[in-house]
Amino acid sequence: MEAAKNEKDVYILAIESSCDETAAAVVKNGREVLSNAISSQIALHTLYGGVVPEIASRKHIEKINQVIEEALQTAGMTLQEMDAIGVTYGPGLVGALLVGVAEAKAIAYAAGLPLVGVHHIEGHVSANYIEDRTWEPPFLCLIVSGGHTHLVLVKEYGSYEIIGRTHDDAAGESFDKVARAIGLGYPGGPKIDKLAKEGNKHAIAFPRAHIEGAPYDFSFSGVKSAVLNYVNSCEMKQEEINRADVAASFQEAVVDVLVSRTVAAAKEYGMKRVAMAGGVAANSALRAAMKEACEKAGLSLMYPSPIYCTDNAAMIGAAAYYEYKKGVRHGLDLNAVPNLMIGQR
Repeated sequence: MEAAKNEKDVYILAIESSCDETAAAVVKNGREVLSNAISSQIALHTLYGGVVPEIASRKHIEKINQVIEEALQTAGMTLQEMDAIGVTYGPGLVGALLVGVAEAKAIAYAAGLPLVGVHHIEGHVSANYIEDRTWEPPFLCLIVSGGHTHLVLVKEYGSYEIIGRTHDDAAGESFDKVARAIGLGYPGGPKIDKLAKEGNKHAIAFPRAHIEGAPYDFSFSGVKSAVLNYVNSCEMKQEEINRADVAASFQEAVVDVLVSRTVAAAKEYGMKRVAMAGGVAANSALRAAMKEACEKAGLSLMYPSPIYCTDNAAMIGAAAYYEYKKGVRHGLDLNAVPNLMIGQR
């Protein structure tokens, strides 16, 4: 134990630019966030009803140096005091990823620091290590974001086994599409979460998809289509649409599936601890329902604070730390991999 105390602290400057947030952070020993600078593009992309990749890339170029300077200043540290540079290299929008990767490579080369490429989704999982410094593998993690819906066994730091995944839309993607259909606009997740509080979640019976032979897989295209059909049917009959009821009933259908599959998987795989990660993990109905279900099943539950659910660089710093400790290093040939699979190196 004494030897562990005497180990040198590891400081990582982390960079995240996979979608529409330009972010940088300084993270100590993979758990302590010394700074977490984020420049969001939400207001800009709201004008277009969703993320426009070319605009996102240009904005990253404009903001990336600023957020890195802010992260170092807030942490009260210099580049020379860093032990490594961590950066998201996939998955995500290729142009957006390239901005962060190019910046990280330039800084690593100029400062003579090791470069550690990080999987964006593994970053989301690692946000739980920031939230609770005692949280560690093994555990079952539900990853729910705009681009991913996975059930993953986190066996060890950086060691993952996917036991369930979506066959079509990710949960966050379906939130965005339904929000657009009922006139809420972008970003859909927070807006549906807010409106659903005013509605009756049992008002409309939207379907829950079951995948034959794959009990822990997901499909959200059916429930999304059911909402669109319901809205179109009401409009054709000139019936008034209660948007709050639609939002609440749709959200209930998605949350019901996410929670039931997660708890069932935890029981089958003998996992006593469950975590959530990704932007949709900030959804208040999902957090409440998962908490209730886990308490009933005798499972421990962990999820990050909302700021660490959405895209940020602190989570990338946490993931980079464990990769760094394992000896993972990337060369200056590191490239963006927009379709990078979890666990892939």
